[in-house]
Amino acid sequence: MNADVVGAGDVGRRDVITIVLADDQAIVRAALRFVLEAECGFDLVAEAADLAMATRKVLAYKPDVLVLDLHMPDGSTYEAIPTILDISPTTRIVILTMEDSPQAARAALRAGAVGFALKEAADTELVDAVRAAHAGHVYLDPELAGRTVSEPEVGPGESDGLSPRELEVLRLVALGYTNPQIGDELHLSIRTVEAHRSHLQHKIHRSTRAEVSAYAREQCVV
Repeated sequence: MNADVVGAGDVGRRDVITIVLADDQAIVRAALRFVLEAECGFDLVAEAADLAMATRKVLAYKPDVLVLDLHMPDGSTYEAIPTILDISPTTRIVILTMEDSPQAARAALRAGAVGFALKEAADTELVDAVRAAHAGHVYLDPELAGRTVSEPEVGPGESDGLSPRELEVLRLVALGYTNPQIGDELHLSIRTVEAHRSHLQHKIHRSTRAEVSAYAREQCVV
C-alpha cells in the first residue's frame, strides 16, 4: 500500500489500541482475532456475535476501535452505528464486509463509521484500517475508494437493478406486509408477489425478511 495513502501501516503506532470485534460467524472472528492479536500494540478486549452484544461490549470497554461486520443477524448495522457512537463517542468504527459496494461504503460513512475494509483483504487491510481510524483518519479499501469517487450516487435500489414494481414489493416487505397483503395492496396474485420477492432477493443478495428489511432501510426505501 502506498505510504502516502491514509491508512498505511505507519500511522497511529504511538499507543496500545483497544479493540472490540463484532461478527456473527465464529470462524470469521477466529481468523480476524489471529490477524489483530499478531499486531504489536493491539489489544483485543472483547468479541460480539450480534449488534446487541456489540453495543454492550462497547459500553463496558469503551474501546478505541470497533471492528463491525456490515450484515449482522439482529438488525441494521447502519442504524446501530449512531447508537453505538452515542454511548461511546470516542470509539471509532471500522466496517469489515464482503460487500464491495460504493453505495454501502457511502452509507456506512454517512452513518458515522470511519473505515470500510473488505474481508477478502483483511489480512493486509484490517491493521491499516484500525490504525487509520485510531489516528482520526478515514479508511477506504483502495480499489473501492476509486470506485466510490468515480461512480455517481444512484437512487434507491438502482445499483442492484430493481424494477419499480420490485421496489414497491421491497417497501411493503420492509413494512411487515405478508405476501397476501402485498397482493391486495398492489392488485397482484400471490404467485406474482412471490416471483417479485424471489427476484428482488436474488438481486440484492438477501434471503431473510430481516435482511431484506435492513436493505430497504439502508436504501431509504422506507
